[in-house]
Amino acid sequence: MSIVKRNNLMFPSLMNEIFSPDWFGGTENLNRTSPAVNIKENEKEFELEMAIPGGKKEDFNIEVDNDLLTVSSENKSENKVSEENYTRREFSYTSFKRSFTLPETIDVDKIDATYDDGVLRFVLPKKEEALPKPKRMIELS
Repeated sequence: MSIVKRNNLMFPSLMNEIFSPDWFGGTENLNRTSPAVNIKENEKEFELEMAIPGGKKEDFNIEVDNDLLTVSSENKSENKVSEENYTRREFSYTSFKRSFTLPETIDVDKIDATYDDGVLRFVLPKKEEALPKPKRMIELS
């Protein structure tokens, strides 16, 4: 015989439904997180991509300080309604800050960044001494 817990009360379910954030038309992006990141490496460079849709180039602050790459953005907007008798009015505030410790092999003076189609891309070139050396033949003496 097993014990099964049952909850036949409808009241808690109704209360959860009324006070849930989706009541009255839903909410948009309440669970804001840092942007998703992809990092690729090849022989000459690292490529870092951040998914940040809906932004503008002016929205981003990008800094490199002591091998620490920091990307941040802060955006405030207000959906204004001209009528005073509104049922719902939303204020929006979004911000994020991501930092990446760069390896010593990165040439920080040659980092390049572009923003296109909601993706912020960085090209992080490796220093000359970090690039793979070509094969060389050693002759016997």
